[in-house]
Parts: sequence; C-alpha cells; structure tokens
Amino acid sequence: MMKMIAVPMGAMLLAASIGVNAQTRTDQQQPTDAAEIRLHQDWAWLGRYAAANAALPSATAPRTVFIGDSITQGWYDKVPAFFSNTRIDRGIGGQTTPQMLVRFRADVVNLRPAVVQIMGGTNDIAGNTGPMTAEQTKDNIMAMADIARANGIRVILASIPPADHFPWRPGLETASKIAAMNLWLKAYAARIGATYADYWTALHDGDALRATLTYDGVHPNEAGYAAMAPVAERAIRTALSKPAPGLGR
Repeated sequence: MMKMIAVPMGAMLLAASIGVNAQTRTDQQQPTDAAEIRLHQDWAWLGRYAAANAALPSATAPRTVFIGDSITQGWYDKVPAFFSNTRIDRGIGGQTTPQMLVRFRADVVNLRPAVVQIMGGTNDIAGNTGPMTAEQTKDNIMAMADIARANGIRVILASIPPADHFPWRPGLETASKIAAMNLWLKAYAARIGATYADYWTALHDGDALRATLTYDGVHPNEAGYAAMAPVAERAIRTALSKPAPGLGR
C-alpha cells in the first residue's frame, strides 16, 4: 500500500507561485515586435535577399554589389534607376558590421561580383546590436575585405557619411567617431590596395550632413544620393582598373 506523504500547504503555494512567476517571465521574454522577432530568428536577416539572389540573372558586364545599412538600402529605395543588372544593392536598414559579415557570402560572394562596396559603421557607433568598440568594427570590415579578396573580388571601402547626431540615440557624440573611422578606412584601403570612396566630403557641412542633402541629418535624400553617385561611379572605375585579387590569396 502506497504511503501518503504530507506536503505543507505553504510549500504547495510556493511551488504554485514559482510556476506562475516562471510562466509570466517566459511570456514577458517572448518578442512581439516584428523586427525583434527577426533578430531572434534570423539575426543577420539572411532571408531578406534570398529570393532576389536566387532570381538574379547572369551579369552582362562586371558586377558591383553594394552591401551596407539603411544608407545603402535607401539608395535603391530613393533612386532605383542607379542600380541595374551590374549594380546590385544589398543594404539592410539598421544593420551593424557583424550582421553584414554574417551575410557577406550569401549576399556578396555568391553573386560573383567583380567589385564590392562595403559601407558600414554608422549603426556600430549607435550600438544598434549592443555596445561595440571601434576595434571590433575594424575587425569586421577587415574580415569582409579578406573574404572578398580571397574570392577574387575587388574592394571599395566607403566612408561613413557625415552626421553630427543620430535621432534614435539622443545625446550620443558622433562626429569624432565618424572622423576617426574614416581616417582608418582610408589608410586601410591604401594598405591593402582597395579603393576608398569618400562620400563624407561630398555630403558634409562641417560635421553635419548638409541640410539640403538629407531628411533627418543621417540619411541622404534624392539630392544626397545624386551627390554620391559620381563618387561611386569613379570608385567603381578605379576598382575595375586594378587587377583582380588572386583567388585564395
């Protein structure tokens, strides 16, 4: 005959309370915002361009892929005519360089471009995916450049465009961080034989993005992208004039 074990009522109530609280905490931890859900399910958003990549036709001329954040994505959104079968935009708003690095093979290497333009760092400074040091940003950019060159892809390193504030990070000092990163980008491009695209000079008014070229102080408007276009075209011509990096180098 099974012996009955008496359990104090207080212990039963405590266990029930723990169970309810644990369930409550679990419920509270479940993301509800679409962007947050995606960060849990596809942190680098590899699915963003998967279908477009699969449907991309064969290139009829040397192809350039632009990988970056909202400044790159906005270029296609506002001036789609700039892009074609040989200029492919793979920007994703809000992204940091570690996210770009994760999707670099899918959204750049597998498209077999002759040239890649890498524009990143704005959201690293903003801490969009958590606090980051300048050295971590540099490591990610160097890793992307290494992957590109190992696959015979010429590299354009784009300056971070000017911004004296980030509307979504009130009070954050931005100008000196952008200036320091751009100095490094220019020097690193020269060191590895990449091309430096100086968008900062084309867009700035002091430390700020010129008011007539932006709608929020960070992102270019149509006029801003018109100012960027000749910088990009010149950088692409310069990159293509250089021999392709040796495969496996």
